[in-house]
Amino acid sequence: MTNRFGRRVRTLLALVVLMAPLAQAHAGQADVSLDAYRGHLEKLQAVVTACRKLRSRGACNPDQVGPDDQVKWSSGGATVQRAIRYGWLRETLDRAGKKEEPKKANAIPVQGVVATPVSVDALLAQAQQRLEADWKQAGGLAPETRADHARERKSIATILARREYQGVSETSAWERFQEWLENLLARIFGRLIAFGARSPWIAFTLRVLLIGVLCVALVWVLIRLERRARARLVPDAQPAAGAPSAREWQLWFQDAQRMAAQGQWREAIHFLYWAAISRLESKRMWPADRARTPREYLSLFPAADSRRENLTALTRSFEKTWYGGREAAASDFAAALQRAAGLGVE
Repeated sequence: MTNRFGRRVRTLLALVVLMAPLAQAHAGQADVSLDAYRGHLEKLQAVVTACRKLRSRGACNPDQVGPDDQVKWSSGGATVQRAIRYGWLRETLDRAGKKEEPKKANAIPVQGVVATPVSVDALLAQAQQRLEADWKQAGGLAPETRADHARERKSIATILARREYQGVSETSAWERFQEWLENLLARIFGRLIAFGARSPWIAFTLRVLLIGVLCVALVWVLIRLERRARARLVPDAQPAAGAPSAREWQLWFQDAQRMAAQGQWREAIHFLYWAAISRLESKRMWPADRARTPREYLSLFPAADSRRENLTALTRSFEKTWYGGREAAASDFAAALQRAAGLGVE
């Protein structure tokens, strides 16, 4: 029992020792006159201006704020005192130096309104405005209304001349864009979360629809892969004797050239078409089978293949001249020859 009590006492003493410096740092307070208070406010404005410009740990060091002010002045023959606390400014500078992200919006809205995250730049701007308002209230003029900015520039130059600011550069445009984008995404997701909290059935419906779309897409991809594999499947056995690939495509092509030399354009296109079919079968585009019609050959050709257009045009020319009984000319054979070359027959 005694040992347990002793351990507790030692733990409390250790916490007191650790918390003492922090308490002293925030409990510091200085008695100042009204003029000194105005000067302190001008210095703090210069600190915030430098922090907004550089956004670094050194420029935004909260220790630059100094102790709180206990302002004393005379009014109507009486001495008036007022305590000025700067804890809010120290916290803002500390967040700016760490480039801390604004807090996320609460998932549960308050009276139907969702809190919007505030960026560090906005907090620094608000701090600047608050210091200027306090400076005006203390009897001075706002810095931007004075004709002479020499004092302000001198104060800023003094701060920036310190060692910790050497080599410090301004926040880049890319870093500011990243911060803006992250804040935007935080607002969007915050609103979506709040909307889902108000209507849980909508979130459930969206999940079901998403899973359904993914399943349909997966089935569609598997079907396409299976059809492509089946179209390219070639049996181990030799092709049938009547199949176009049973005769080398070069022989079909030679027959087409011979018919063209004799001016028999219809027969030339006929041989040229089967030369193209034999060429494609030799590349294992589909199983060899002479029983197929030209349209069936065309349906077996992959839709995504760039050569499909050439086979389609060659098939139409062959059907018109061979099955349709249309007279063919040299120009028809030349066009068919160009399409066949696109299929590897040349």
